[in-house]
Amino acid sequence: MRRLCVIIVTSVKDTPHFLLLFPPVKHSLLYFLTATSGVPDFPQFMGSALVDDFQVGYCDSNIKMAETKQDWRKFMKDNPEHLEFYINECYNNQHFFKATIDGLMKRFNQSGGVHILQRMSGCEWDDETGEIRGFNQYGYDGEDFISLDLQMLTWITPKPQALHRNQYYFIHLYPDWLKKYVQYARSFLQRTDLPSVSLLQKTPSSQVTCHATGFYPDRADLFWRKDGEELHEDVDKVEILPNHDGTFQMSVDLNISSITPEDWKKYDCVFQMSGVKDDLIIKLDKSVIRTNWGKFSDIFCRSVISLIFTVLSVGF
Repeated sequence: MRRLCVIIVTSVKDTPHFLLLFPPVKHSLLYFLTATSGVPDFPQFMGSALVDDFQVGYCDSNIKMAETKQDWRKFMKDNPEHLEFYINECYNNQHFFKATIDGLMKRFNQSGGVHILQRMSGCEWDDETGEIRGFNQYGYDGEDFISLDLQMLTWITPKPQALHRNQYYFIHLYPDWLKKYVQYARSFLQRTDLPSVSLLQKTPSSQVTCHATGFYPDRADLFWRKDGEELHEDVDKVEILPNHDGTFQMSVDLNISSITPEDWKKYDCVFQMSGVKDDLIIKLDKSVIRTNWGKFSDIFCRSVISLIFTVLSVGF
């Protein structure tokens, strides 16, 4: 049984990210819905649809609309019934989840505090064997709450109609959609863009930042090594961030205060991407570090000299 976790994001516009690893022949269509209660400055409802771990769209109770990711806009335009489905699901589930979380709080005698209700549903399809597996699972406050076993056709529910409806969605409708999505999205689901990797430094004594940008997808890692061994001390990694063009960027800082000049050659920065055989490696070398502190220093000196001559001229 898959376990659900509590989602914590840093702002309303952030989108929950889930890394689910499947064998290469398997594809997945996943829906993540989350309702919150007692969380200030946070949407009371969020929904996200993913195909093979790539987001198709997102909605929440603040924006009150299903937003399609750029790669999927043409598909939704050519298949308006799919976009209509997601808009309706976003609207209807907001009310359903709010009523459900209110009911659960009453059932568990919870008068206040922070509470989170989640649903993970969808299907997996093995395009070699043709095997289809659907799932629908609820979690409440970080714990499994109720789940549907579509293989055994068992679900603790007082209404048998709910079972047949779920069987239709997760065994028939969603797998058909998933196959259609995979066919449409092969061009960008299987796309790989390698980044440009640079070393940056603000001042001669400040940390050296290894920065990688322009890579896709975001299944990547960036780290510093010494003598071929990954460093875990004196480094500070920044999370992967999106670029405006749909690619990604990330960086990792190295504290050089205790590194002697003769030891610089022992350090390098390594970029690794899932599915790419060769790593991108850049050596810690002063000659390749990009910095503007030298330029600022020259400008400052020229400004001071100019100011001195101006003062002397005025004085005389």
